[in-house]
Amino acid sequence: MSKSIQTRIVQIGNSQGIRIPKSLLEQIGISEEVEIEVEGDRIVIRAAQKPRIGWDEAFAKMTEQHDDVLLDDCTTTEWDEVDWKW
Repeated sequence: MSKSIQTRIVQIGNSQGIRIPKSLLEQIGISEEVEIEVEGDRIVIRAAQKPRIGWDEAFAKMTEQHDDVLLDDCTTTEWDEVDWKW
């Protein structure tokens, strides 16, 4: 555990907040969005998960394994053939 830092709670509009030193944020890789939750008597702040992180690598791996094909046959209707205009 690193050395603790004492700070004050400050008024921010209708809310309250704390200032977190840049060096602490850099230590744990927080630069933009965060997730905040309460665990017992603690407030836990962590970098927000990026929901699509790793998708590029996963799709590339699927392509290598030829696992990127449609599971259903592609069927067209009369509307697709006659009425649809590109």
